[in-house]
Amino acid sequence: MSRRPAPGHLISAIMNVPPNPSALPDPVLIDRFANIVGERYALRQADDITPYLKERRDLFHGRASIVLRPGSVEEVAAIVRLADETRTPIVPQGGNTGLVGGQVPDDSGAEVIVSLSRLDKVRSVDPQKDAMIVEAGVILADAQAAAEAADRLFPLSLASEGSCEVGGNISTNAGGTAVLAYGNTRELVLGLEVVLASGEVWDGLRTLRKDNTGYDLKNLFIGAEGTLGIVTAAALKLFPKPRGLGTAFVGLASPDTALALLHRAKAITGHALTSFELMSRRSIDFVLAHLPGSRDPLSERHDWYVLLEVSSGRSDSEARDLIEAIFVDASEAGLIEDGMRAETIEQAHALWEIRHAIPDMQGFEGGSIKHDVSVPVDAMPELIDRGIARVTAMIPGIRPVPFGHVGDGNIHFNFTQPEDMDKAAFLARWEEVNAAVHEIVAELGGSISAEHGIGQLKRALLPQFKNAVEMDLMRKIKATLDPNGILNPGKIL
Repeated sequence: MSRRPAPGHLISAIMNVPPNPSALPDPVLIDRFANIVGERYALRQADDITPYLKERRDLFHGRASIVLRPGSVEEVAAIVRLADETRTPIVPQGGNTGLVGGQVPDDSGAEVIVSLSRLDKVRSVDPQKDAMIVEAGVILADAQAAAEAADRLFPLSLASEGSCEVGGNISTNAGGTAVLAYGNTRELVLGLEVVLASGEVWDGLRTLRKDNTGYDLKNLFIGAEGTLGIVTAAALKLFPKPRGLGTAFVGLASPDTALALLHRAKAITGHALTSFELMSRRSIDFVLAHLPGSRDPLSERHDWYVLLEVSSGRSDSEARDLIEAIFVDASEAGLIEDGMRAETIEQAHALWEIRHAIPDMQGFEGGSIKHDVSVPVDAMPELIDRGIARVTAMIPGIRPVPFGHVGDGNIHFNFTQPEDMDKAAFLARWEEVNAAVHEIVAELGGSISAEHGIGQLKRALLPQFKNAVEMDLMRKIKATLDPNGILNPGKIL
C-alpha cells in the first residue's frame, strides 16, 4: 500500500532546496554562459529554443532564456562550474525523447538548458574487449551501427532509437525490447565519464568486467536523470553478433496463455530467447487503422498476440528450428491459436514496426492515460485482468491498450478515451486512473516506473511507493553530490 515520508524527513529535503526560480538569469550571466560554447552554439532566439521546451507527449512545457550546445566535456565542465558558482539551475537534455518530463525546464525561465547532442563521437570500438566508448550525444541507432561494423552487437533497442541519445538512455536507465536477454541499460554500462556539480570531471571510463574496489559509483548516475551529474561519455558492453534471427507472431487467448508460452519458450531456447512482447487486439487495430501500409499478420482475429524473437550464435537455420520447436510444443499444449514465422528480414521488420508503432498510433484515437509499470513476471496476468476490470468500472467505454515486455514483467498499461467522451474531460481523470492502477501494482509488489523514470510526472507519487528510509537516503545523496541544487532541480525529488 502507499506510504508517505514521516515529517522528520522533510529536514533532509530542506538540505537540498533548489535555486530560487523567481528571477530570470542576468543578461550579463547569459553572455558568460554563451561565451563558453560560442555564439553559434548558444541558442537565444525563441524559434531556436522552442523545440527544447516541451516533450513528445506534450504534457510538460517550460521556458528558458538560452540553450547551450557544448562540443566537449571541457565545455560542459565550464558550464557547470559557472552554474555552481552563480547558483544557476541547469537542465541536461539528450534527444528529448523522455516520457516523464525529466528533460524539460520549469516555467520560471530561470533554468539553462544544456543539450548534449554535439557530443556525438564514437571514441573507440574494441571487439577484442567486447566494449566501445561513446559520447553522450551519440544517437542510439548510430551506437548500434558502430558495434555492427565491428561484427558486434549493442543490444539496447527502443522505438525511439533513431533519435534518442546514449546519455539520455543512461540517465533514465532505459529498458526496451531486449531486456529479457541482455538487461536494462544499467547492465550494459561498464564505465562512465561524468561532470559533477562542482564542475570536476570523474573519469570512470573503465572496461573492466569485475572491479570490487568499494562503492560502484557509476550506478549512482545511471537512472539519476541528470540530478547528480551530467554523463558525457560511457563505456558500453558489446556482445557477439547473432548469426541468425528467428521472428514469430502468434495469436492466443489471454495473458495467462502468454505467460505459459513464455516459460515453454525459455525452456526450449534458454538464453536464445531475446524478445517476448505482448499486445492486445485493440493495440493491433489502432496500428492497422492509422499506420500506412500495415497489414494484419494473421488471417483471423485473436484477443492477444505475442511477438517473439530468437537469436542464434550459429545460423539462421538454427534460429528457424528453435522457432519451429516453440510452435510445435505450444500447439501440442494448446497455447497458441495461430502463428506465423517471418521468412525474410523485411517480414521481421514489418512485425516489429507494428509493435513499435503502438504508442504513436494510440494518439490518433484521442486522449491516452498511460502507465509504465512492472510486476513480478508471474503476476502480469493478474495485473492486466484486475486493472482492466477496475478502470472499466470507473469509466464505462474506456478502451484498454496494454502492451509490453512480458519477459521482464514490464507492461505499458495504457487506456484510450471512450469514443463518445470529451478528451479534456477524460484526461482530467488521469490521477484517478493512475491511483487505481498503481494501487494494484503496489499490492503485487511492483514498480510505478519500470523504464521511463520519474522526472516530473511521477515525482509526487514517489514518496508513496518508496519507504521513508529510501527517500531519506536519496535526498542525502542528492545533497552530497549537488549541495547547491543546480542539477535538474525539481526532477525525481
